[in-house]
Parts: sequence; C-alpha cells; structure tokens
Amino acid sequence: MSVIHASCMLFFRSFRALFAGAVVLGLAGCATGPDYQRPDIAVGTEYGAADLMDTAANRGWVRVEPDEDALRSDWWTIFNDPTLNQMMENLLDTNFELERAEALHRQAQATLQATRAGLFPVLGTSASMTRSGSGQGGGGGLAGGGSAVQNQYSLTGTVSWEVDVWGRIRRSIEADRAGADASAADVASTRLSLQSTLAQSYFRLWALDAESALLQRTVEAYERSLALTRNRLAAGVAAPADVAVSTTQLENARAQLQSLVWQRSELEHALAALQGLAPSTFRLDVAADFPVILPQVPVGVPAQLLVRRPDVAAAERRVQQANATIGVAQAAWFPDLTLSAQGGYRSGQWAQWLTAPARFWSLGPALALTIFDGGARSARVDQARAAYDAQAASYRQSVLTALREVEDVLVQLDSLAREADIQDRALRAARESLTLTRNQYEAGLIDYLSVVQVETTALNAERAALALKTNRLLATVQLITALGGGWDATARSDQGE
Repeated sequence: MSVIHASCMLFFRSFRALFAGAVVLGLAGCATGPDYQRPDIAVGTEYGAADLMDTAANRGWVRVEPDEDALRSDWWTIFNDPTLNQMMENLLDTNFELERAEALHRQAQATLQATRAGLFPVLGTSASMTRSGSGQGGGGGLAGGGSAVQNQYSLTGTVSWEVDVWGRIRRSIEADRAGADASAADVASTRLSLQSTLAQSYFRLWALDAESALLQRTVEAYERSLALTRNRLAAGVAAPADVAVSTTQLENARAQLQSLVWQRSELEHALAALQGLAPSTFRLDVAADFPVILPQVPVGVPAQLLVRRPDVAAAERRVQQANATIGVAQAAWFPDLTLSAQGGYRSGQWAQWLTAPARFWSLGPALALTIFDGGARSARVDQARAAYDAQAASYRQSVLTALREVEDVLVQLDSLAREADIQDRALRAARESLTLTRNQYEAGLIDYLSVVQVETTALNAERAALALKTNRLLATVQLITALGGGWDATARSDQGE
C-alpha cells in the first residue's frame, strides 16, 4: 500500500502545483464586459404633492425624514382589526400564488449555486474489468486453445478544472446572483400585491355590509311611511297617488338592498381564494363599527422608492443581470483554458493491479478557441447589449410609474379628505331636512311627494358619505402599496459574500 500512497501523492502534488499557478493566473485575469452602474434617473427631492401634507384636511398620512423607517412589514396591523390580521396570516401560509413565487425564487437560488460550482475543479473516478479474446488461426474453439484470452483491470482518477481567466464564470455568477435577487423582489412584490388585494377586498366587503345595514334601516323607515300613508288614505287626508309613490319608493329600496347580496358574495369568495380556501368553506361577518379615523402612513421622499418598492428593485436587479450577460457574451472571443489530470492503475493480472509498474498518469493544460463561427459571437454580444438597453428602459419606466402612483394617491387622499368635510356638512343638513319634512307631512302641511324627494336626497347623502369613507380606506391601502409596504430591500441572495 506504500506504493499506492506514493503514487497518489505524486499525482496530487503535480496537480496542486499546476492548480496553484492557475489560481494566480485566474485571479490576475480581469472579467470581460462593463462593470455595473445603476442607470440614472431624476426622481426629485420631494413629491409634488408635498405641500398638501401640511393642510388640516390631511390626517391620514404623515411626512418622515429619509433616515426614518417607512413602514412596518406587518403594515396592515395599523388598521387595528383582528379579522384582517388573521386573514393576512392565512394568506402568508396558504396562498398558492405566493407559494409559486417562492418556488421560483428557490429555483433561482439553485441556479446561482450551480453556476458557482463552475469555479471549482471536477473530480471523478472509475473502475473497470474487461475480458477479451482474439482468434489465433487454425481450428479449435475456446476449449481447444484456439484463442488468446486477456484480462484488463483498471482504476482511474480524473481532475478537470476550467480556469476563469476572462471572468466568464464570474460574470455568470454575477448575472445569476442578480437574477436571484430579482426573484426575491418578485416574491415581495407578489406578497404585497396579494396583501393589498386582500385588504381592499375586506374593506369593500365591510362597506357593502355597512351599506346593506343602511338600506335595511331605510326599508324599515319606508315601510313605516307606507303604513302611515295608507292610514292617512283611510282617514281621507291622503290621495291614492301618495300610496303608489310610497310603495314604489319602498320596492326600489328593497331592490337596491338585494343587489348588494351577489356583490358581497363575490368579495367573500375572493377573500377565500386569497387564503387558499374553497369559497364554500369560508364565511365572514365583519364588525359594523369600523374605525373612522385613518391610520398615519409615513410617506418619505422619492429616492426611497428605488429600494423600498419591490417591483422597482426587481427591475434594477434585472438591469445588472443583463449587464453581466454582456461580459459572458464577450468572453466567448477568448480561449478557454482547462487544466486536466488523470492517473491510476492498469494491469492484465489482478495480483499486479495496484503495483508501481501498473501505474499511469497524465497532466496538462488545454486551450480551446473558436476561430470562425459566421458572426454568432458578435450577434450574441449585440443581443446582450440590446437586452441591457431594454431592461434599463424598463427600470426607468418602473421608477416613473412608482412615482406617479404615489403622487396620484397623495392627491387623491387630499381631495377625498376635503370632500369628506364637505359631505359631512351636507349629510347633517340632509338629516335635519328629512326630520323637518316628515314632521310637516304628518301635520298635513305638505304632500308625500315632497317627503319622497327629501328622503331620496338624505339616502344619497348617507351612501355618499359611506362611499367616501370607504374610498379613503382604499386609498390608504393603495398609498402603502405604492410606497412598497414594509419590504426590506437590503436582503440579498449572497449575504456574507
């Protein structure tokens, strides 16, 4: 066995010396292709709607400094609703769309790991035994000695390593790392989109329940009005037309109430699907006294969107991925350097298999260079550059879209806040007018048509106030979504590298 040990030591010492020299050569080499720089885009120092933040009408969001935290990752808890909190937990655990995005991220991570393996040598081994024979002329078969039979025993070890002199593998790793980071941002973007959809669906369902309660009270009031009108007709102080008008008003309210049933069912089914549940297994009863005061949402400055919006971060990572791909394509113009070594034992007799005379080995580098390919390499470089330009344009557009969405919601929130103040005054006046009109009708001072007109106006005012409250809740969720939620963009797939 000392012969085996000496042979192995000789083989690996030779390869180690060649390996060390190649490492120095590889590290000294420079990676082909341009080094990455994030595309420039002007985002401004503050939002155009920043001057609206100091108005008295805006109590739903607040301005913060750049070094402050923008939002918590569990941003929905600021609404202080246990039902919403529980549904969000269910979504994170059982939503299949989110599960798919996470699986794609794991796939990207595995691709990165496989590419990193290209930096290391590939070791292999094989063992074989063959038995062969050949004719020697003359008669006779196997038993007659007419053929020569030979045995061959071999044990072989191989080492192969592609030296990354031109940085092709390193650029590939850079591209796959950026792709893995982009997929992580895609997971965050999918998660935020689903959370936003769930929150908005929940608030819309709450609004439908509140509207149903309002219409139910209206139906009950109209039923009392119809009964009063019939009594007045029987007493001879009302006309039959008043009864017809009162009946029409009541049935219209009942029809409006019924139309909310299917709308609520659709939202309930959507909430079930978001939680990974069959619609038939999910029922939701929401509280009627949902908080009126909107939570405060920190807005920050435009530059924060570049790292706090997961879709923007994903677009930026794909720009880096495309940039690194240029280097991979350019490396094809240079020769590939591969170091390989082979060694082992080969003998025709088992007893002499692992002995010094049966030992063999080979060691040496190999260079491979494509001389002519009909312009394929040039085309691949042009393709990579065009892909980079496309990704850079997509990134800049995603930044502008993010800025526009934030600006839109800020203006919307300001407008809704001012509209809500006006609507509150209109609602108080409508309620007061309704009370006075009903008293006048019961006293016989006016006809029932005047009452119907005032009741219709009051109902519309009530529904408008409820719609404004709902729209402010939805706009608050949309603002949180536009700001990127509570995603932490500092996470990368190569932490510690």
